[in-house]
Amino acid sequence: MRECENGRRRFLQRALAAGSALVLAGCERLSRSEWFTGVLGSAEKLNFGVQRLLLPRKAMAQEFTEADLSPDFRSNGTRDPDDPAYQALAADRFVDYRLRVGGLVAQPRAYSLDALKALPSRTQITRHDCVEGWSAIGKWKGVPLARILEAVTPLPSARYVVFYCADSMEASGTRYYESIDMEDAWHVQTLLAYELNDAPLPIKNGAPIRLRVERQLGYKMAKYVMRIELVDRLDTIAGGKGGYWEDRGYEWYAGI
Repeated sequence: MRECENGRRRFLQRALAAGSALVLAGCERLSRSEWFTGVLGSAEKLNFGVQRLLLPRKAMAQEFTEADLSPDFRSNGTRDPDDPAYQALAADRFVDYRLRVGGLVAQPRAYSLDALKALPSRTQITRHDCVEGWSAIGKWKGVPLARILEAVTPLPSARYVVFYCADSMEASGTRYYESIDMEDAWHVQTLLAYELNDAPLPIKNGAPIRLRVERQLGYKMAKYVMRIELVDRLDTIAGGKGGYWEDRGYEWYAGI
């Protein structure tokens, strides 16, 4: 059964990667076409439905042993945000970092890095699958996002969790952001990670905090997370698709 499940995941991963690679390959004219983006949107809904049909709500991503760790966990996306405020935090080892959690919650909160580390943690060794075509296995330690949600108490209207990041993606200053639904937010393997391979999370990998959503592709795992907001809709945020890359044609649900 486990082998069958892994096979399904590999199939879905390859299908998703192929779809995203099509966009990456430079089909900009197509991605700007109204009919083509409509086709992509329909395919995404199908993928999301198939994922939810095939995999139980609490299905776990495969976990590995320390013998499986990759010798180097390369960086995806930004390697060192050039934002002055972020640079100041990094220079002071993130002593003044505060993760603000708000939106549709009963008790908004702000956490220092030490406060996050003081919460119950989880350690997991998982594989990161990047849409660029590479994978790496790393050991992550962090606070389960579920512990944060329990503390802030989501309102019944909350449907998504949005992660706002420090890295600017364009000269205009547009910053990275991502979102997941509440089902993935409550999943036991969804972490706000602050360690990689038993060491403080390196800047190239998203220090001080990055998201780990182990059942989805790498671009969903936002790095340099500065603020979390619970919302009831995504279409009013930035480009309206729920993430920086989603606003540019990637699928919002990148399940594997």
